[in-house]
Amino acid sequence: MCGIFAYINYFSQKDRKFVIDTLLNGLSRLEYRGYDSAGLVIDGDSPSLPIIYKQVGKVDALKQHIYATEKNFDHIYQTQVSMAHTRWATHGQPSTINSHPHRSDQYNEFTIVHNGIVTNYKEIKTILEKKGARFESETDTEVVAKLLKYIYDSQRGNKLEFQDLAKAACKELEGASAFIFKSTHYPGEIVVYRRGSPLLLGIKTEKKLNADFVDVEFANENEIIDNPNMENKVPSYAKRAQSHMFSNVEDESQSIEYFFSSDASAIVEHTKRVLYLEEDDIAHISSNGDLRIHRLRREDGMSSIRSIKTLEMELAEIMKGSFPHFMLKEIYEQPESVVNTLRGRVDYANNKVMLGGLRNHLSSIRRCRRVVIIACGTSYHSCIATRAIFEELTEIPVTLELASDFLDRNSPIFRDDVCIFVSQSGETADTILAMKYCLQRGALCVGVTNTVGSTISRDTHCGVHINAGPEIGVASTKAYTSQFLALVLMALQLGEDRSSMAERRREIIQGLKELPEKIKEILKLDGYLKKLSKESLHDINSLLILGRGFNNATCLEGALKIKELSYIHCEGILAGELKHGPLAMIDENIPIILVMTKDQHYNKSRNALQQIIARKGHPIILCTEGDENIGNEYKTISIPESVDCLNGILAIIPLQLLSYHLAIMKGVDVDFPRNLAKSVTVE
Repeated sequence: MCGIFAYINYFSQKDRKFVIDTLLNGLSRLEYRGYDSAGLVIDGDSPSLPIIYKQVGKVDALKQHIYATEKNFDHIYQTQVSMAHTRWATHGQPSTINSHPHRSDQYNEFTIVHNGIVTNYKEIKTILEKKGARFESETDTEVVAKLLKYIYDSQRGNKLEFQDLAKAACKELEGASAFIFKSTHYPGEIVVYRRGSPLLLGIKTEKKLNADFVDVEFANENEIIDNPNMENKVPSYAKRAQSHMFSNVEDESQSIEYFFSSDASAIVEHTKRVLYLEEDDIAHISSNGDLRIHRLRREDGMSSIRSIKTLEMELAEIMKGSFPHFMLKEIYEQPESVVNTLRGRVDYANNKVMLGGLRNHLSSIRRCRRVVIIACGTSYHSCIATRAIFEELTEIPVTLELASDFLDRNSPIFRDDVCIFVSQSGETADTILAMKYCLQRGALCVGVTNTVGSTISRDTHCGVHINAGPEIGVASTKAYTSQFLALVLMALQLGEDRSSMAERRREIIQGLKELPEKIKEILKLDGYLKKLSKESLHDINSLLILGRGFNNATCLEGALKIKELSYIHCEGILAGELKHGPLAMIDENIPIILVMTKDQHYNKSRNALQQIIARKGHPIILCTEGDENIGNEYKTISIPESVDCLNGILAIIPLQLLSYHLAIMKGVDVDFPRNLAKSVTVE
């Protein structure tokens, strides 16, 4: 949801075409996040003449606009600061004027890009309008640009350092956001602020880094007010930060490049050395390339360093390869992603599970009064899918919560609760706010995420990385199955102290071992599912998916995939609720998919089938291979037999493929559905 990318280089010659292409390529890596317009700002022939390009639509449209407009691609920069943005509208309809970057005035004195929402922008806007400011867009972001200019113009001869100016502005803002600030008054400098929305910094230099961390400057809260003309006075340990990083600190003109991004996928092709900004961090790069990390406010227990980490992902992992779409690639990657989730965690010979991230907290979790699992969207469905087996193996009550509703109710949380937060990106705004709520109330917080270094992975007490690999398609596929597995593994480990469950645990663990091969078998049905979608579902306007027990979540997740990809109304219905209302919808015209795999609820599912037939319904039955109780008169989708609690992993894959083929038949963008974003970083 919105994408930020910035490129800064010092003491190395780069032409304008290289800079523009670097920015456009960075934006293309962030397209999966969802957006409706794009823009960038670069230095002109001098830093005091920044050039802004903006365009509604895809990054390719922005590229065509720039190449048709820019006349001086050969201009050479020794040092330059540029930044780019893909916008997902929260304030104001998609338009060129509402696109980022936003500016403070017609001379582009301050330009900014922004991910998130400024919730108090109306109050600030009213004050600025009374001071004479005139606004050209409908966005909340423009308010911040004009606030920066107002503070700068109010200095009365004293000139704040850029980071202090940004700090003064950011203290007035409310809401989860990430900003990058650029100014003609501070040539060659850039300031980045993170509160809630993710941002990371990539560092590229031919010189060897002398240390793998940067010191954090904890400034005095009153420093700006007491001495606005600070004359570069900083604590000695802050001055030490740069000397830690470089092996040759005497060489002031060593070449260095920096990359800021909302996501590692835009940085990995340039460098694998990254630094994750934490909540309320302000990163400032000065005109000579020095990096300093400041804090908006001091907090007890905050680390005094920011570590430089090495990215483990490869560029090939975020490329489509021979697949026409990222989503299809990620569906086909599920045999591998399942193995990666299980690798090193399951001892099949001794029927044991060990999740290293939970090792030190197992006794606390087992003693808890209840487990509260909190998530949104597809992640929430993975929680529904595993709730029953979690309660069965651990005998701990489990409560499921949608993060937004959980916050709206101010739900009671106690110190003897364990709260599990499930998020693919680890940056889902509602889930993060719920996590902060639970942390404040003293609950043990556990994260389940796919992203190392994400907010949830850092701020929870312990957790599990699902190791599904990068997922680019907006519609989650392999992350769902890996989240499902991670929660099953948690239940298995927590329940290992119950001898009465030993045989059940052995059965499930051996079922896990067979999963990758069974998923490969299901993927062989792709051609049949494509044909089925064309013959039976090609012109539908509505679809029902029914199931019960462990497959209730399969119905909900399958319906969500069809809705978000093909824009067809689809409803997942618990088969046990059929008689309580939904049966009125059944007739010979409405298409139905009935999930009826062999488990303890099989006979009840057959009852649902009879009710559908009695109303002249013609269901497509998703069943277990070799089910002799299903006659030849039905169209079927057969999947391999597995342990009952793992059926949901196998059953969802045909529905993922069906949703993909329905979307292709509709001619819609499979990887980037309209109005949606991959990482929902606003409430």
